[in-house]
Amino acid sequence: MILPYKRYFDFSGRSRRLEYWMFVLFSLIVASVLFALIMAGGLNFAALSNPEALDMSFGPLFWLGGLLLSLFWLGSLIPGIAVVVRRLHDRDMSGWWYLGIIVASMIPIINFIAGIAFLVLMLLPGTPGPNRFGPDPKDPASAEVFA
Repeated sequence: MILPYKRYFDFSGRSRRLEYWMFVLFSLIVASVLFALIMAGGLNFAALSNPEALDMSFGPLFWLGGLLLSLFWLGSLIPGIAVVVRRLHDRDMSGWWYLGIIVASMIPIINFIAGIAFLVLMLLPGTPGPNRFGPDPKDPASAEVFA
């Protein structure tokens, strides 16, 4: 779950589906816990739907949760991008495709299609054997067997 943090600025090589989805699960768990902390500090959905009723007297848990969530997001931004790029490398695709998906997600109607395409790319298995981005992370010794 924390392997992308160990490979913080590593945009080269390949990452398996397991590495990507465990990072996503870890991020979701941490964000949920921190959001629960924010909710315990006084934020509620009723206040969000009616801004006039929003009480600005939030408790210290709200501010602590907001600070920790912001720090977690900032600390996870680069590893998140890097693991997506390595995951695309596992599919034998350039990491620049990620930028294309981000740009496509900013266009109305196309954003839905881009989101589904991105999900499918992250769910598909990597190319078997070595590719132009490195050896197969599932079987790194296979390249040496046939050499």
